[in-house]
Amino acid sequence: MHQGRVVFGAMDEVVFGRPAAQALVEQMDRLRASRAFLMVSGTLNRETDEIEKIRNSLGPRCAATFDAMPPHTPREAVIGAAEQARAANADLIVTVGGGSITDGAKAVQLCLANDVRTVDDIDRVRANRGVVPPMAAPSVRQISVPTTIAGGEFSALAGVTNQRTKVKEMLRHELVMPRAVILDPAVTLHTPEWLWLSTGIRAVDHCVEGLCSREAHPFADAQALKGLSMLTQALPRVKADPNDLDARMDCQIGTWLSMGPLSSGVPMGASHGIGYVLGAEFGVPHGYTSCVMLPSVMRWNKSVNADRQALVSAAMGQLGKDAGDVLDAFIRGLGLPRSLQDVRIGPEHFDRIAEQAMATPWIPR
Repeated sequence: MHQGRVVFGAMDEVVFGRPAAQALVEQMDRLRASRAFLMVSGTLNRETDEIEKIRNSLGPRCAATFDAMPPHTPREAVIGAAEQARAANADLIVTVGGGSITDGAKAVQLCLANDVRTVDDIDRVRANRGVVPPMAAPSVRQISVPTTIAGGEFSALAGVTNQRTKVKEMLRHELVMPRAVILDPAVTLHTPEWLWLSTGIRAVDHCVEGLCSREAHPFADAQALKGLSMLTQALPRVKADPNDLDARMDCQIGTWLSMGPLSSGVPMGASHGIGYVLGAEFGVPHGYTSCVMLPSVMRWNKSVNADRQALVSAAMGQLGKDAGDVLDAFIRGLGLPRSLQDVRIGPEHFDRIAEQAMATPWIPR
């Protein structure tokens, strides 16, 4: 008999297939917001007109723009953004960019609500060994326009890197989940191919580890299976034709579905846990961590979850085949890295990776 609990998050709505600039105006009207603080991709802001189109649509309701969030969301940049948002008297944060920007805005919400003003102050709002400290709830909330497909905009978690300890730390509050997500495939045309495809494998990883978890349940399975099918059909289509907006839209919806397990309480596994360490300690891009780890984790775990792994192979159209092999071939087919050596990590790092991974939320489970 199944047992469990599904908690529905604090997101109001998801808008898909509509121009972001137009949808953002409608969201601000809906929320009666008047001072939007834009946290955006520096590349999009400086090298394209996408952010300018949004600023023009918002007009005087655009209070300020922050475009300096580095990968892996370092504490220092979070504090810088929070101070700018505070000075702008923002009543809404709008993110346009990848996962580091999305997570950064989640952290900024907690900084604004809890008078976090220094790098060390972040200790007051971060989870410690899974325990979330008491804190004030965010009142300045977030709308996200993602340009990558790792899926963090659909969770109430944020990963922020402590550059002193080289550890990616977890911030968690039910209200840091964006109030709305806008999926506009046209904005993603500027995303580099390697980044789009590799974050797509991150979304695949959400589906796979959700399906293979000992705490999987039917509500999450339904979303993960459909998400995995959509992603593994659409990612090769984007590689074949980067201008295929229908394929990009399928990737975005598949990513939304991929977050079904995590957002409904199913824990992730070793691919995610080790991936946190590879990112925070060694600077490996978020998506690449899943490319490198996921097939190996599947092979390691096959003796205890072969029946669940069979669901993965079937959803990828490879009924009866070994899931680790199917994922390995799929990732290689997209031209993405498949080994630690490919991301410049050698055996001399293994002990450190193992030690750090045991301190992540996912490995000890």
